[in-house]
Amino acid sequence: MIATIDLRGSDLDGLDLGSIVPRAPFDVDAATAVVAPLIAEVAERGAEALAEYSARFDQVVPESFRVPVAMIEQAVADLDPALRSAIETSISRRRAVAAVEAGERDAGVEVAPGARVSQRLIPVNRVGLYVPGGLAPLSSSVVMNVVPAQVAGVGRIAVASPPQKDFGGWPHPVVLAVCGLLGVEEVYAVGGAQAIAMFAHGVDGVCPKVDLVTGPGNIYVVAAKRLLRGRIGIDAEAGPTEIAVLADETAEPGFVAADLISQAEHDPLAGAVLITTSLDLAERVRGELAARVPQARHAERIAAALSGGQSAIVLVDDLDAAVAVADAYAAEHLEIQTADPGAVAARITNAGAIFLGPHSPVSLGDYVAGSTHVLPTAGCACHSSGLGVRSFLKAVHVIDYDAPALAAVAGAIVTFAEAEELPAHGAAVAARFEIAQPVTAPDSSSEPAEERR
Repeated sequence: MIATIDLRGSDLDGLDLGSIVPRAPFDVDAATAVVAPLIAEVAERGAEALAEYSARFDQVVPESFRVPVAMIEQAVADLDPALRSAIETSISRRRAVAAVEAGERDAGVEVAPGARVSQRLIPVNRVGLYVPGGLAPLSSSVVMNVVPAQVAGVGRIAVASPPQKDFGGWPHPVVLAVCGLLGVEEVYAVGGAQAIAMFAHGVDGVCPKVDLVTGPGNIYVVAAKRLLRGRIGIDAEAGPTEIAVLADETAEPGFVAADLISQAEHDPLAGAVLITTSLDLAERVRGELAARVPQARHAERIAAALSGGQSAIVLVDDLDAAVAVADAYAAEHLEIQTADPGAVAARITNAGAIFLGPHSPVSLGDYVAGSTHVLPTAGCACHSSGLGVRSFLKAVHVIDYDAPALAAVAGAIVTFAEAEELPAHGAAVAARFEIAQPVTAPDSSSEPAEERR
């Protein structure tokens, strides 16, 4: 069911490990050709286009694109008590961790007497949070998007989730209930790329434009984000979910297999990779998969993911090689199930989130660990972080020099400006003091100096 890549005895220094460890194909460029006309239609025709695309893609058009507050309140009231308790645990733990993420919001330094530069972290004014509703209605993503935005201090939060034919054209009731528990009343029954277009352009009489869009989605949602980046900020271009388990002979095969299956359950394109030093463990995990997958509720989907080209068991000689492979893969979720997982984790530089030991499975992070589950995929963990409080904050430097402090560096500014052939920059400082400016001939070039840089 799952392929094997045997790197034992190989010179890893001579291999491109990033291309050897498999990943699902994810062609955003191709999807943009499909999405671009849709975005243009939403921008031009607004609610009329939203209705057309809801009928085409969701097979239902909601009574109104904005969900009535009374419906959100009813969704909260209808929640199963055990589910409500689980959601509230998720919210409280994510809020506790988010408070730590926020850290010191405003800090500064006096670089010289009377010369101070400080940094303010200012929340984005308005954000649009997308919650998928396809194979799995990810109500947990409401928590993961809304809580850090609230802790950051975002003043206006809107949520969009696809209308569901089975629920009268409204988003999934648990999605609405989580919004209600978090105090979010601006919720839209709009899905897919058209939801991103609505957020980016605004739709008269329906939804004002936002400044930032976050949240996972399918390849068309990702394509819309790519096309609209610049008009709005985005969190990331997230691809199919993935898990890598780095394990040695001490790992419990049943746990490893269960965790690989848990991520394969998301999507036929989900990646499940075991990196291990133990051939015995690999064989036992393969046996566990063979026994467990047919019993799973979504057996067909899981089997497709595990047998796909994006999933494999990778055999390596030792933990040094395992760490090298894991870093090259840069997994969204990295579990470490070894004799000393903390020591191995300390050597990892590329991962969206790291789960230590047999009792920290990815499912824990998906729901109630307190960590974020909106994480970089497709190897982007080598340069990007998961969604957190800082994702909703803009860093703004505040410069405060008094006259003596400016005078102390005025000459340096004039000299620097002349070296860059931008004399007016220096003149702006010299005008405040007795500083002679070099006399130069007028620049005959029609190209502005700033552009020539």
